[in-house]
Amino acid sequence: MSSTPGNDPLRVGVSSCLLGEAVRWDGGHKREAFLFDGLGADVELIAVCPELELGLGVPREPIRLVDAGPGKGLRLVAEASGRDHTQAMADFSRERVGQLADLSLSGYVLKRRSPSCGVLGVPIWSGGGKSVPRLDGRGLFAAALHEVLPELPIEEEHHLRDPARREEWMARVLAYHQCFHPPS
Repeated sequence: MSSTPGNDPLRVGVSSCLLGEAVRWDGGHKREAFLFDGLGADVELIAVCPELELGLGVPREPIRLVDAGPGKGLRLVAEASGRDHTQAMADFSRERVGQLADLSLSGYVLKRRSPSCGVLGVPIWSGGGKSVPRLDGRGLFAAALHEVLPELPIEEEHHLRDPARREEWMARVLAYHQCFHPPS
């Protein structure tokens, strides 16, 4: 997995909480050992927490995706206060994903079910937020990442706990790296 002289290093973006950083809404983390043990020393991990980098702080009020109704679309809303962070997250995501693209990433690991980072299956609540959510959402940061870098191998952490799936994902990361970041 090592990079050779003249190549960009192999860089993988990662949700900061998965690296053991205490950035979650409750001040906790979701450290995943495979990121340290399974990816190898030659992979440079680039930590990003969209909610913290947006300025929401730690600890913070939980946020969720809310279906605001016809014509209003999905909103990123603070659970108790109802504060809407949708536009701020969209603006932040667009800028931060552009910065990440400039770093020549070759893959990304995102936090499952996060309203900012979840790839698939993020809960979407009805406008009142009282009902059981449907599980077909995509986090706003994850959506921006996919839009700007559609070929980038992106995976949620829970899938990469399986060694076979992790090996397949790493093969895609290496292929992406060779294709999009060839030797100079």
